[in-house]
Amino acid sequence: MKICCMGILALFCASSMTAMAQPPAPDSGITGIAHIAFRVSDLDREIAFLGKLGYEEAFTMTNGGRTNEVFIKVNDRQFIELYPQTSPSQPLGWMHVCYEVGDLNILYKFYDSMGLKLRPVQKASAGNLISSTDDPEHRVTEFTQYMPGSRHTLDRGQHLGAGRISTELLGFDLPVSDGAAMKEFYTDLGFEPQNTNGNIRLTAPAASDIHIELRSWHQGAMPEFLFAVPDAKKAAGELKNAGVKADRMDGLVFVHDPDNNIFVFLETDSNK
Repeated sequence: MKICCMGILALFCASSMTAMAQPPAPDSGITGIAHIAFRVSDLDREIAFLGKLGYEEAFTMTNGGRTNEVFIKVNDRQFIELYPQTSPSQPLGWMHVCYEVGDLNILYKFYDSMGLKLRPVQKASAGNLISSTDDPEHRVTEFTQYMPGSRHTLDRGQHLGAGRISTELLGFDLPVSDGAAMKEFYTDLGFEPQNTNGNIRLTAPAASDIHIELRSWHQGAMPEFLFAVPDAKKAAGELKNAGVKADRMDGLVFVHDPDNNIFVFLETDSNK
């Protein structure tokens, strides 16, 4: 009888752990990229550059009368966040990526049950729920849930530049030092990895348009921000007309901002 009870108890515990580890419903997990963020040497110059790409400033956040964050709009659900460099010791360029999720509290509990520790869910200054964790190479990865009444939600339908070169932020191409650890990290987040030409390509089941590639780091390697366009040749022409230097390689168009951040406009089948 004792053995039987222990067996039932073990079965119950195993079933409970399996239930806890069940992934959340697709509409509760990662549904897309909410924003990418990077630090720039001159906010006004960067805003002017992004304006040539057709992107408009949606809103800013200030502290003590000084601008500490600018939100540039790609579409109603995707933004570029700009932070000013306030000290020469602060590195320019990539800061973090933020993924939009359907229900952040559910996702937080799921990750916690899997042993992935996120910072507590809280309401950010813009009014959305937010949490974050660090990847194996100490880069911040954020998660947000858009909330009614937030700055992002109230801006829907506004600041959608008619001349946007692209209306969709696909993702990024990120140089990493430890590909295996980064692959495991993103797998734990629920991404599906695939080896492609020596790189690791990541997709999210509930966000098939996401395009993330991890490649081996080398001296001088920089992240690349990827945007979808229906026609690379046309995009290159539009950039030239806007006074932006662009280099086209077949279905790819490369543009550098004033701080040498790399924007890649990628011709995709879904846009044809």
